Amino acid sequence: MLRFFLLIIVSILLAACSAQDSNIKEAKETMTRDNAVSMISNLEVPWSITKMKNTFYISERKGTIVSFNETNRKMERLIVKTNQPIHQEGESGLLGIELTPNFSESQQAYAYHTYYENDKILNRVIIIQKKKDSWNEVKVLLEEIPGSAIHNGGRVKIGPDQKLYVTIGDAAVPENAQKLNSLSGKIIRMELDGSIPKDNPFRDSYVFSFGHRNVQGLTWNEKGDMYGTEHGQSAHDEVNHIIAGHNYGWPIIEGDETREGLESPFFQTGNITWAPSGIDYKDGKIYIATLRGEALRELNLDTSRVTTIAEDYGRLRDVLIDGENVYFISNNLDGRGSPSKHDDQLWKIDLSALQ
Repeated sequence: MLRFFLLIIVSILLAACSAQDSNIKEAKETMTRDNAVSMISNLEVPWSITKMKNTFYISERKGTIVSFNETNRKMERLIVKTNQPIHQEGESGLLGIELTPNFSESQQAYAYHTYYENDKILNRVIIIQKKKDSWNEVKVLLEEIPGSAIHNGGRVKIGPDQKLYVTIGDAAVPENAQKLNSLSGKIIRMELDGSIPKDNPFRDSYVFSFGHRNVQGLTWNEKGDMYGTEHGQSAHDEVNHIIAGHNYGWPIIEGDETREGLESPFFQTGNITWAPSGIDYKDGKIYIATLRGEALRELNLDTSRVTTIAEDYGRLRDVLIDGENVYFISNNLDGRGSPSKHDDQLWKIDLSALQ
């Protein structure tokens, strides 16, 4: 009889271990703090949020994508298999992702990741496809993009013109941001198949705008005006109104400095450091996830007034607005934060409750 009970106990333990090892699990019980609700806990250095219907897709720098269904609260973490191994060093790794317009049928997404080749850190833009147990690379759109342990940019967004926009940092070589024959320090624009649009501002070039230090956020308003967030060298972080072919000045000017032919920022933080990352737009306001600033901020585009929406969540990497809800991810496990027991997390705030 004793042996029978022991066998039952062992079976239960083995089943529990199996469930723990599975890449599919139910998200932990929702926690609340102030106006925010924690949707997912124990993310592993998340970088980018995107969403299709009720399901979120969140990239993690080590080379995984977490999917989370808001309805049934099922969470799945799958590895991303690329033809060039994902290289994680400093700020590099698997960064931006964006679902294709026909994702429901194709199960494909655009991704930007760092790799290492011939003693160089580089970046590439690829298309990946979701399979049962992994995401697999299916097409290269652009590679050999200059990279570094810092300043890789990495935001990937489809604009209202149905073109793919990608931000590329200066890869710690500031002077390259001014060179049109280098992709460093640029925002680039391509067709969804990876080809160069005929109406790009520079002939036969992916370059859309240049003179950038490290753009990590992109969004558009109802009119199609494009905005980007950019890290300053020392404070003076920027929100720029991005116009095709314009030069945003790095490393010649920053902050409120001016020079003929160079664009000064729409908004800059002065002597305060935000380290702004992902952004989204709603009703005349840009919502900004800040890393060093450790807050979710709202910038009114008409008045330039800044309002703090959420703070005390640590470093924030990306933000997504869906209806009346704003979602943001913490990034406290990136080596520069002070993680809590449940970090990193996906948080939700009902914007209507803040009015």
